[in-house]
Amino acid sequence: MMIGLGLEGYDPDSQHDAAVAFHVRVVEDEQRISRHQHRKGQLILALHGAITCEVDNALWMVPPQYAVWIPGQLAHSNKATPSARLCFLFIEPGAVTLPTRCCALKISPLVRELILTLAERSLDPLQPATLRLVDVLFDELPRQPQEQLQLPVSPHPKIRLMSEMMAEAPAAWQTLHQWAQHFAMSERNLARLVVSETGLSFRRWRHQLQLIVALQGLISGQSVQQVAQALGYDSTTAFITMFKKGLGQTPARYIASLATTSR
Repeated sequence: MMIGLGLEGYDPDSQHDAAVAFHVRVVEDEQRISRHQHRKGQLILALHGAITCEVDNALWMVPPQYAVWIPGQLAHSNKATPSARLCFLFIEPGAVTLPTRCCALKISPLVRELILTLAERSLDPLQPATLRLVDVLFDELPRQPQEQLQLPVSPHPKIRLMSEMMAEAPAAWQTLHQWAQHFAMSERNLARLVVSETGLSFRRWRHQLQLIVALQGLISGQSVQQVAQALGYDSTTAFITMFKKGLGQTPARYIASLATTSR
């Protein structure tokens, strides 16, 4: 079943099926779902474009072939890129053992196809074949590896502004000095603020944001050189070093590994 990002009034807690999935297509006027919560846990799988999920003190930016897991009763908001295609999977509490905290999961081709097939059968959730499909899905879901695609954030207006502007134009905002001038405060005080609000130094926090933005660009088809330039790196080598330190592989090998597991 294909529905809009706002789920067209669907209440995931109105039913007690172990799992129910929907295809979601994003249109220009509904790119964001405001803060909400529900009893069921929710897995948001990105098929095309990207999805951003925000919970208290953390922001997940999930590109294609990844999903964000949101445990039940956890307040969150979602924002998708224009024309994104997603799949929402709602899971009844206790139906399967999944992380108790919000996280990003690298989704295998098998699990991806299981979720997509379940979405196609959403009108017949109690059919024996559909129930067997859910059993297999629940066997495989706990095996999906977690990826460090979260950016620590906070309600502090300065941290909020920094994260939004650096994600939108990472090459334009490279240094702590730039931000200190923008806020008319000392670099030392701003550095302390970033650590107290995010738990990371400004350099590590900026690198984590760059890593997430880089992965989005690479998976969307940009070259390593294009991504490095967009992030403001003077050399491709410096960007590759940052990427490898964060994800354990060079960008080319990382993207190649995704290609070998996708259809």
